[in-house]
Amino acid sequence: MSLEPTTARRQPSLSLIRRDRSGSTHYTPPGGNVEHGEDLDVALARELAEELDLDIDQAEGGDLMWVVDQRVTRPGPTPPPRKLHLIYRLHITPEVRATLAEVELDELPDGSHETGAIEWVDYRKTAELPIFPPVGAALAALPDPRATVTDAALEAVTDDNYTWV
Repeated sequence: MSLEPTTARRQPSLSLIRRDRSGSTHYTPPGGNVEHGEDLDVALARELAEELDLDIDQAEGGDLMWVVDQRVTRPGPTPPPRKLHLIYRLHITPEVRATLAEVELDELPDGSHETGAIEWVDYRKTAELPIFPPVGAALAALPDPRATVTDAALEAVTDDNYTWV
């Protein structure tokens, strides 16, 4: 997730990828899977380059904010693996933001691509959005984009507290 600082021109906002699917719309922070043998910092830089066209050296921060344990049944025939979602915070300038991608292409198993629209959303409004992993309420509760987070463990995502949109 990339946050940009408050400026006279913009409110503090973060990048989310909007995915419009048949019957639903949901949002995800930029990111993806860590490849076998890949260092977490390398994976973060690779995913941000792939999804936002962001050179991580142009960002400030990179601190781990939250960990979300995913133990939820997903739609589809493939049994869901247990995943840990690592939510990082980076800050970019409006000048860097102006150079970033506006769409993200997610490759599907058949080789085609799903197109996601990259939107910049006021972080205080994220509790109102269908975001996965569900970090919207925690984001919206931050008093400012650089607020210290004292507990990195957010509630686990389970079949009891989450329904796929």
